[in-house]
Amino acid sequence: MLDIIYEINGVVNGFVWGLPIIFLILFTGIFYSIRLGFPQFRNIGFLFWSTVKKAFSKKDEDDKKPGEISSFQAAMISVSAIVGSGNIAGVATAIVLGGPGAVFWMIIAAIIGMSSKFAEIALGIKYREINPDGSISGGAMYYIAKGLGQRWLGVIFAIIVMIVYFIVGAIVDTNTIALAVEAQFGLNPLICGFILAGTVAVVIFGGIGRIGRVCEILSPFMAGAYILAGLSIIVLNIGEVPAAIGQIVQGAFSPAGVTGGAVGSMFMCMRYGFARGMFSNEAGMGTAAMVHSNAKVDMAGEQACWGPVEVFLDTVLVCSISGIAIVLSGLWNTGLDGAALTMAAFDKMLPGHLGSYVCLGAVIRFGYSCLITVFNYAERAGEFVFGPGCKKIIRPLWIITIVIGSQTTLGFAWDLADTFNGVMVFINLIAILLLSKEVVQLKNEYWDKTMPEYKKNKKK
Repeated sequence: MLDIIYEINGVVNGFVWGLPIIFLILFTGIFYSIRLGFPQFRNIGFLFWSTVKKAFSKKDEDDKKPGEISSFQAAMISVSAIVGSGNIAGVATAIVLGGPGAVFWMIIAAIIGMSSKFAEIALGIKYREINPDGSISGGAMYYIAKGLGQRWLGVIFAIIVMIVYFIVGAIVDTNTIALAVEAQFGLNPLICGFILAGTVAVVIFGGIGRIGRVCEILSPFMAGAYILAGLSIIVLNIGEVPAAIGQIVQGAFSPAGVTGGAVGSMFMCMRYGFARGMFSNEAGMGTAAMVHSNAKVDMAGEQACWGPVEVFLDTVLVCSISGIAIVLSGLWNTGLDGAALTMAAFDKMLPGHLGSYVCLGAVIRFGYSCLITVFNYAERAGEFVFGPGCKKIIRPLWIITIVIGSQTTLGFAWDLADTFNGVMVFINLIAILLLSKEVVQLKNEYWDKTMPEYKKNKKK
């Protein structure tokens, strides 16, 4: 029976991530880059000023604005959701299946997708609903239902979100942590699953406010530690870095020459790079709108600036570091896969066998942060379809699924995640393309109001 399910998923996966979806991702990203004036190139300083700099300078300014958490907390929840197993296990899997060149296509997809994520967040803020108790309901399903006037499609999207994140979050991230801990310490994955379930429950039963407070502390630390370790590998092996980058670039266009024929086409390399890259940074999936819609902001464009910044941090920075480390190690074609490959690469490239422990710590921190944040996606989607009462079911079901995830096969979990991700992407990208006029208006409103202040501060 399982073999039949695997086969059906393989056929659907191949169709979902075929040429049409690759074209749609590229077209949407390029379309929005042009419509928004290439902010990821022309307004890099402004984007970081509007997000990172403001986050550390603003204190209580947002208290009277609609929303449940601060702009920075919303961004850190989003970063915690995307900087996860995709950065460690996902990059490794992409390289194993698509060759070193898959890293190149991950970065290209990220740069193009920055504008798409800006659009998603802006629309999420515009179409969010403020409930009588002050809580927020928002996400891509709301701009599909209200912006396009197609609630039925919003319901389909929300149902897929629940399926995707019970797989991607509760199963894939738990599986990644459990297998990494078993490889390093020999701990039974089921025991690891129970431990994770208990620690996640403590946070998610406290609601979005508690999740925001935890991520506000956890996210900067977890990303910083991993980036520092990865940069250490690059510095310690700086003489070999140009050759590794050469492998990545050459492998992107001629994968057969780099992989010895194991990866036969550029399309296969591109497919895995795009699929794993999108799983990692979520640009184009519409999920960012669910978290960012909680932010205490008046203008949609203000919160939307976090979109390109998040994609840069997640993929251009963190995924690139993982990819270069794996290629430098030369272990990507040895049969290792997932987090085990990344851990082995770090262990080989850092002195004193510290690498595997650094990587294991990152796997646990990244995976745990995902477990407490992407839960919010499933809960918001359930609320849209079934109403607020579903929270009483989704929360305990999430905890149970974490335990189940510790016993799941990694390869099938990733393949299933890819399949449903592709369906989500298709629905969301069509929606944001049809709402592009509103996105441009929201961007211009914020730029017109804030750009003069930025230019004034820049001159000081």
